[in-house]
Amino acid sequence: MMSSSSRAAQRRPTLRMVAERAGVSIATVSYVFSGRSGSASGSGVGAETSARVLAAAEELNYRPNRAARTVRTGRSGTVQLSLNMLSDPWSLAVADAVNIEADRRGLTTLILASGDWYTALDRLESDVAYVDGLGDDDEARDRVRDLAARGQRLVVFDEKLEADGFDVIRSEALPGCEIAMAHLLERHTTIGCLTATSARQRAVRQRTRYSVYTESMAAHGLEPDARWTQEFSETQGSAFEAAVRLLTGERRPTAIYATTDFAGIAAINAAHMLGLSVPHDVSIVGVGNTPLARDVAPTLTTVGPTDFYRRQAQIIVGRAVAGDSDPYRVHEFPWALVPGGSTDLDSSGPRRR
Repeated sequence: MMSSSSRAAQRRPTLRMVAERAGVSIATVSYVFSGRSGSASGSGVGAETSARVLAAAEELNYRPNRAARTVRTGRSGTVQLSLNMLSDPWSLAVADAVNIEADRRGLTTLILASGDWYTALDRLESDVAYVDGLGDDDEARDRVRDLAARGQRLVVFDEKLEADGFDVIRSEALPGCEIAMAHLLERHTTIGCLTATSARQRAVRQRTRYSVYTESMAAHGLEPDARWTQEFSETQGSAFEAAVRLLTGERRPTAIYATTDFAGIAAINAAHMLGLSVPHDVSIVGVGNTPLARDVAPTLTTVGPTDFYRRQAQIIVGRAVAGDSDPYRVHEFPWALVPGGSTDLDSSGPRRR
């Protein structure tokens, strides 16, 4: 009598069965599932044949063996993302854009939950890995070079690295922060700052987003009240509490420079809770140009690269499907002001008495 496992194996569709159903060779089916069909150069399987193979596989409920595919093609079909702060709208926007582009190319996106991205990328195979948030960590840069030297395809978000066996996304924030402060200084002299504690601490030894605030105020002959700087610990809840402290002080500033978009959004929400009008009681600028900046009311004025997330996703996924001879590059994304309602003093609304 045949065992249940034997019957299951007998019923399991095979590559040969898909080929017979589609009326093509086994090699053609294998070529389609390798992701190389429909070549623009004409060397791959035609779109019509590919569609017939995929339809046959769907009818038979055939699923390709991913492990075998990795051995055969050297590709895993996965894109790995190591993101510095998963709750940040910036990270969420990166993940969403990459997932859309990866899905369009038949790839799966995996997000590394562990902060130890080096160990994870060393252990897990992927067609490309994206690493964000190296900061001023030179050891992390050495680890990037080590992974690349051992064959891991990488796209790294960093302002210092050169394209040395991996792609680099370079989007320097500090010039954009200067634009943000210049925008506020056109109409305000009392400007507060919401800054991550880490950025304020690093400002002692290097230029940070917080440094831009103090430098810009000093350049205009303005000495900010110590209470106008409030720190948060890189969480949305902490940023909201910092914004409340800033807006309930004795000398409330008329404008806020927030060093991230999520802090700027937290400031808008805090102002609403306190019964203040944005921008007429307090104008607010964020940093990052994340999609969520357009989802708050009023929309958040911010600074950042334009169309960044879609274009970066194309670079990341493009590297996953690129040939081994495709050159690595530094991809520059300059920043600009993206006006929103949070600084539009010419709009109608209640004004400070």
